[in-house]
Amino acid sequence: MTERTPVDFWFDPFCPWAWMTSRWLLEVQAIRPVEPRWHIMSLAVLNEDKDIAAEYREMLKNAIGPVRVLQAAAEKYGEDILGGLYTEMGVRIHNQGRLKPGDSEQEFDQAAAIREVIADALEAAGLDRALVAAADSTEFDEAVRRSHNKGIELVGQEVGTPVIAVEGVAFFGPVVSPTPKGEDAGKLWDGVLLVAGTDGFFELKRSRTRDPIFD
Repeated sequence: MTERTPVDFWFDPFCPWAWMTSRWLLEVQAIRPVEPRWHIMSLAVLNEDKDIAAEYREMLKNAIGPVRVLQAAAEKYGEDILGGLYTEMGVRIHNQGRLKPGDSEQEFDQAAAIREVIADALEAAGLDRALVAAADSTEFDEAVRRSHNKGIELVGQEVGTPVIAVEGVAFFGPVVSPTPKGEDAGKLWDGVLLVAGTDGFFELKRSRTRDPIFD
């Protein structure tokens, strides 16, 4: 059996770009000998000292909830559950769009919607639904910060989520939309390995001209 290469991946479940990259990594796992290892980071922690729009900062107050629950679940069940719980959260947040206002004239309560998404994701992942209470607790914030810092220290403060690390080299990204499938996903992974193995390689970038395209 071919030995699988560990790939460390840091994510915040609120980030649509991290979601796209994570789905690509799962495609890669099916056709290349890699083993994703999931770690949490936090957009709230990342932006706490930055000059950002008031509307975005208000959103981040809610964004910390899912990260806290992921940490609580990891401490109760082990870190191996992070990938599955992230998938259940991400499908509801991004693919189903359950954190966006609908057509109803009723005022949209994002905080309540987040709690409902978290509870449903926990249940779908076979985990204790009561862990949703961690979303409103600061009990796990120190552990969240440690995980976040471990990832961001690998790439520097100029970037955010996602962070991917392989064979001792870490990058922000890859940022891609739509998610490459099959061998296209494998080819992108081969490119990541190529640049990771190039001493002194730091960056490739262009402006984003499309939004995340969810399946």
